Amino acid sequence: MTQFQIAVIVGSLRQDSFNKKLATALPKLSPPEFTFKQVRISDLPLYNQDDDEHQAASVVRLKSEIKAAHGLLFVTPEYNRSMPGVLKNALDHASRPYGDSAWAGKPAGVLGVSVGAIGTAMAQQHLRNVLAYLNVPTLGQPEAFIQVKEGLFDPDGCFGEGSRKFLQGWMDLYVAWIRKHAA
Repeated sequence: MTQFQIAVIVGSLRQDSFNKKLATALPKLSPPEFTFKQVRISDLPLYNQDDDEHQAASVVRLKSEIKAAHGLLFVTPEYNRSMPGVLKNALDHASRPYGDSAWAGKPAGVLGVSVGAIGTAMAQQHLRNVLAYLNVPTLGQPEAFIQVKEGLFDPDGCFGEGSRKFLQGWMDLYVAWIRKHAA
């Protein structure tokens, strides 16, 4: 049986982040041959093109983890109608220097959760625009603009009854997307 390693990039640094909870609960809906690893982006320096030839150890580690993955899962909050700066910083670092992008060709899924009524719709759209430029084939449907409501998560950190069916459907299509691109 083929094993699939998925690099999970969470666009929030907050300790009690809803998006970290989402990124932790989602793998519980995947088949056993899928392994999800949250990659660290909190220790990356601010991107500076002057550093492309001598990237920091944290950048080298990030690029190595992305390159080793069969697929990507982006879980992002929305800050000021866009993706968080820390996520954009990670995207920039792992795409450089020009011609040595760790992202290129890696299939991805994008989703996020917010207390707002439209979830993270704008952040996801901006992220998708950047991913298209970086040659990251991204699952288009279903979109997942999740609003934090009572019962989204159960006390054990799994999905509540009201949200599990939708998120299982999303995960099933994501798994098929990754398998399709691995073939």
